[in-house]
Amino acid sequence: MFKKIRKYMSQDSTENMEKEIVQDENVSENQEAQQPELTVEEQLAEDLAKEKDKHLRLFAEFENYKKRTAKERMDLFKTANQEVLQAMLPVMDDFDRAMTQIAKSEDEAIVKGVELIHEKLKNTLVSKGLEEVEVRVGDVFNADFAEAITQIPAPSDDLKGKIVDVLEKGYKLGDKIIRFPKVVIGQ
Repeated sequence: MFKKIRKYMSQDSTENMEKEIVQDENVSENQEAQQPELTVEEQLAEDLAKEKDKHLRLFAEFENYKKRTAKERMDLFKTANQEVLQAMLPVMDDFDRAMTQIAKSEDEAIVKGVELIHEKLKNTLVSKGLEEVEVRVGDVFNADFAEAITQIPAPSDDLKGKIVDVLEKGYKLGDKIIRFPKVVIGQ
């Protein structure tokens, strides 16, 4: 009995499948008939428009590539001397400490000579892009621009949470901080 049912089912399903295939072919023929045939000129114009679009996209992509590489190159030039400048920062710190001590001297010629050398070094570093990060006593502490070394009891209530002392100057090269200022915060 099952064999007979399978036989009838397979015949019915085959006939149904054939009908569906014929219907699908008729639908696709109708769709093709509805679409007008393109002439050679129209087809060429359409192909030309596609190629122009591809060309414009490729050109725009290349322009973006040129701009991106130029920006990367400029960033590289700006920070290329970063290591040298970082190596000079301890020398600058020592010079600042020496200036403080020499300023106490009574010999004006020595003070004036050392000040000139100090300014020359400072101007040379600034010309290479080095800038001092401005942090002063009494400023509100901001961890993005300074490094807290320690906290001490604030000498007055208005210095709580603020910078009490600057132990070491900070410097930046362009927009990038290469050494954070080291500060003491009032608690």
